[in-house]
Amino acid sequence: MARKHIVALTEAGLIEVVAHQARGIRLLNSEPRPELLEIPVLGRVAAGVPIGPDLDIHTTLHLDRSTFTRVPDYLLRVQGDSMIEDGILDGDLVGVHRNPQASDGQIVVARLDGEVTIKRLQRSADQVRLLPRNPAYEPIIVTPDQDFAIEGVFCGLVRRE
Repeated sequence: MARKHIVALTEAGLIEVVAHQARGIRLLNSEPRPELLEIPVLGRVAAGVPIGPDLDIHTTLHLDRSTFTRVPDYLLRVQGDSMIEDGILDGDLVGVHRNPQASDGQIVVARLDGEVTIKRLQRSADQVRLLPRNPAYEPIIVTPDQDFAIEGVFCGLVRRE
C-alpha cells in the first residue's frame, strides 16, 4: 500500500527516491503550495450511536482546497454507517467547519451529553432531531434536559482507500 503512494508521489514530481539508501526519499519542491490546506485530524465521530470524544491532535493532512465546500477547521474519522445514503462511509475523513449555527437540513457534527455524532439536522418549532441517512437507524430526538451543541458543519470528505 505504501509503495503505491510513493509511486504516485514520484509520478507527480513531488518526491525523488534515492536508490540504495534506507528511507531514501527526497522532497523535490518544499515550497508552500497555496492550494493545499494543512488540516488537523482531531479524532473520530460516530455515524451510528454517539461516541465519546477521541482527540488526537498530533496528526495533520495536507489536502487540496477544492476538496471542500468551505475551509474545514479540522477532520474527523467516521466510525459507523448511519450516513451512507449521504455518501459518508465508515472510515471516511469528514471536514468540519467550526460553527455553532446550522440550517435545517445541513449535515452537522453534534455533541449530545458529551458524545459526538454526525447526522442531518432537522429543526421544528418545538423539537430538534438528528437524522441518520440509513434506514437501519432511528432518528435521535434531542430533549430539553440533554446537553446539546452543534460543533460544526460538514464541508466535505476524504475517502479512505
